[in-house]
Amino acid sequence: MAWKSHVKGDLLLLLTALIWGSAFVAQKVGMDHMGPFMYTGIRFALGALVLTPFILVFSNRNKVLPTVEGGTSLLKAGLLAGTLLFAGSILQQTGIIYTTAGKAGFITGLYVVLVPLIGCIWGFRPGPGSAFGALLAVSGLYLLTITNGFNIGFGDTLVIICAFMYAFHVLAIGWLAPRHDVLKLAALQFWVCAVLSLLIGLVVEEVTWTAIRNAAVPILYGGVLSVGVAFTLQVVAQKRSPPTHAAVILSLETVFAVLAGMIILGEVLSIRGWAGCALMLMGMLAAQLDPVKKIN
Repeated sequence: MAWKSHVKGDLLLLLTALIWGSAFVAQKVGMDHMGPFMYTGIRFALGALVLTPFILVFSNRNKVLPTVEGGTSLLKAGLLAGTLLFAGSILQQTGIIYTTAGKAGFITGLYVVLVPLIGCIWGFRPGPGSAFGALLAVSGLYLLTITNGFNIGFGDTLVIICAFMYAFHVLAIGWLAPRHDVLKLAALQFWVCAVLSLLIGLVVEEVTWTAIRNAAVPILYGGVLSVGVAFTLQVVAQKRSPPTHAAVILSLETVFAVLAGMIILGEVLSIRGWAGCALMLMGMLAAQLDPVKKIN
């Protein structure tokens, strides 16, 4: 039944949100030992290597939809998804150096509001709930990031741009996943992101085996769980769940990010910050109140 398919997809997305939210702590800790490009490159390469055996075992067992009219080849699909993933990941990873894991998680969650708005490009028509949700989210973002001197932190700015990149990525995956082998698409986007990150990292950053060894736990968590497991679950789940439905569930990563930052890193938020988080979370949920209809 259709509803059972959606429930399975929703549960996979919820698990994805839990892993991603807690991964902000690993990303924050990883930056104590190496630069954002090398950390991102290594963890996505590790995620791709973890996924490869599953491709060999499971991909050929499933019926793969051929490229449909107006669609793209698997290679082009992987390049598109991987480039968007690279942009979002690097902006987030660099921004998290200059802000807290909890704040980065909530700001990244803005993509849940951006998805239905930007989705018009792909032919999705958002309802009035999206506009109201955007207003709440922007108000919350103001309280969370803007200081009394009306300045926004450098790290917060990078993560805001990251939210736009992830919104494009969610929409792209929502369109590409039903048209391709999801495991191959996931692995290909990981490799694209890893190669771009490593190539730039080798030029602009310095990395040593000691640094890699010291960052082993954050790298393993970020590579195996956040990339290899969670991003793959996202692609698989979005075969069953529409982009805006997926976005509202994935937005729960913001809650998990704040909780993980408080429990593990001892991060704190002011009353103003908590108010901003509350407004942003309400905005994320309000953006999903209206059904999104496909434009013919």
